Amino acid sequence: MDEIFNALAHPLRRELLDRLRERDGQTLSELERDQPVTRFGVMKHLGVLEDAHLVVTRKIGREKLHYLNPLPVQEIADRWISRFSAPFARTMSDLKTAVERRDATMASAAPKHVWEMFIRATPQDVWAILTDDEKTPLWQHFNMTSKTEWVAGGAITFQVGDRAMIVGKVLEIDPPRRFVHSFSAQWSPDVAVDPASRVTWLLEPVGDKACKVTLTHDDFGGETATSKAVGGGWPEALSRLKTLAETGEPFYMPAPVSA
Repeated sequence: MDEIFNALAHPLRRELLDRLRERDGQTLSELERDQPVTRFGVMKHLGVLEDAHLVVTRKIGREKLHYLNPLPVQEIADRWISRFSAPFARTMSDLKTAVERRDATMASAAPKHVWEMFIRATPQDVWAILTDDEKTPLWQHFNMTSKTEWVAGGAITFQVGDRAMIVGKVLEIDPPRRFVHSFSAQWSPDVAVDPASRVTWLLEPVGDKACKVTLTHDDFGGETATSKAVGGGWPEALSRLKTLAETGEPFYMPAPVSA
């Protein structure tokens, strides 16, 4: 965790994270505006944040976009803050990464949410959890269950009790590396009218017994109620997935009471 504390120690780097929290997916030119250092200086500070995995980047055409990754900070909270005295949802409230407003010219191309984390488990082990419906409530937001047809074009449904919360289709399945499915939120009337979005899981080996997991949730069709809502659920799910894969022990969150 030393690199995380080092990255957060400098006020300019904290300012860069604040800017990404306000509007994710910014270019270097946008982030360097009004800064008291040169463009090269901003690049060096962004490099420190990338090395600490507090910022991840994606190339969109000729542009390199920067995204806030709150998961390393969540690991700090998990280490020293009791889950019973400070529930996950509350500790994550200040780390929200939902996209606020993005330039209209990039809205259709740039991913809305990108998270990246390292897990001390092989891609095969993490894949076995992701693709086992019986294990879904051990890591998913609200302890949701799932029913999946594990073939391209197959249906996927996440439920709380008998109520469907998310429905979609399997778009790609390439074990143990890549899994893509559509995502149509159903938990409330305001999201149920949104077009289906896309969730992409990418698992990459790191050495013999670890992997990097990148989750991208995009293709919302613009600023929608769904794009604003999912920023809170995925960080919880990813942290719970990491705990389960590394320890074999689930961390249960209380599920909502069905109406």
